[in-house]
Amino acid sequence: MVKKIFVVDDDEMLSMALEDYLTRKTLHEVHLFTTGEECIRHLRDQPDIIILDYNLNSIQKEAANGMKILETIKKLNRDIPIILFSSQEAYSVALDSINKGATQYVIKDENAFERIAALCNA
Repeated sequence: MVKKIFVVDDDEMLSMALEDYLTRKTLHEVHLFTTGEECIRHLRDQPDIIILDYNLNSIQKEAANGMKILETIKKLNRDIPIILFSSQEAYSVALDSINKGATQYVIKDENAFERIAALCNA
């Protein structure tokens, strides 16, 4: 079954690389967003999974960060699985994201794309 995956990250090069990887490894439909607000406006498109960056306001300073977007999405639709994707290695950040509704927490490292693809296929 083809899933609709939203990738929300303000690092456009990373997003495009992840999109390419997921398209090749999973054959799922991938949509890219550079802000969480943009993702929220498209929730009516009913994504099956959202991959959400922890830091989303490095380009647009007024944009909400990933934790705020996570909370907003969960208020609008608790059923969408959200993978928080972050360079933050602190256990407290991962725990906080899970407590706020993230399904998984994936650290941006050399194996991150492979782990995300496995989670998307599960």
